[in-house]
Amino acid sequence: MDRRVGIVTGGSRGIGLAIADRLAAAGSAVVIAARDTATLAAARDRLVARGCDCEAVVADVGTAAGARAVIDTAVSRFGRVDILVNNAGDAPLAPIPDTADDVFDRCLRANVASVFFCTRAVWPVMQAGGGGTIVNLSSLASIDPFPGFAIYGGAKAWVNVFTKAAADEGKPHGIRVLAVAPGAVETRMLRDCFPDFPGAETLAPDDVARLVEACWGPTLASCSGQTLFIRR
Repeated sequence: MDRRVGIVTGGSRGIGLAIADRLAAAGSAVVIAARDTATLAAARDRLVARGCDCEAVVADVGTAAGARAVIDTAVSRFGRVDILVNNAGDAPLAPIPDTADDVFDRCLRANVASVFFCTRAVWPVMQAGGGGTIVNLSSLASIDPFPGFAIYGGAKAWVNVFTKAAADEGKPHGIRVLAVAPGAVETRMLRDCFPDFPGAETLAPDDVARLVEACWGPTLASCSGQTLFIRR
């Protein structure tokens, strides 16, 4: 069997980079996407140093054009896409009355629009290739949000529902869709929101990456449409 081709959005650090590491370790070709040029270049160099055939795309996947650019790059470079991990996201923390319009828009663009635009762009590619796996990063906040996470938690609840709907639509085409919803993970995003969160209660990024990796393997073959929760 030819090597797999995987895409990871938000792949320059944290959970996304841990997922890209696991794809690379399995011998997959990898496309990582993020908005920050410097961190993305460093992530690509790290993966290439490990022997991974890796392409990096600077893009805002919260826009249709950015999402299309990432998928088109993968197809142009590697010919197909077997795995898409919609990991890009943003977690603004603010009480509802203090949430500015631009913060609301940014949160939905990062957590909702990015998942939809990337899924829409990759769908015909996977369909033509006989199928594939899409994994959407959700959050425990989708069912149990901290105060101040009303917008973020609501966006991730949408991810859970979209995952189920997309899985049902993808089944005839061999496209599996799952969501992984972690609790607190030791990332910069967590520390930006909760600098004093107890480290003993956080997951490592690779804990999440391990579950994401299982989503495209045989163990979870019957779980398409489900949201898989993981916490410390």
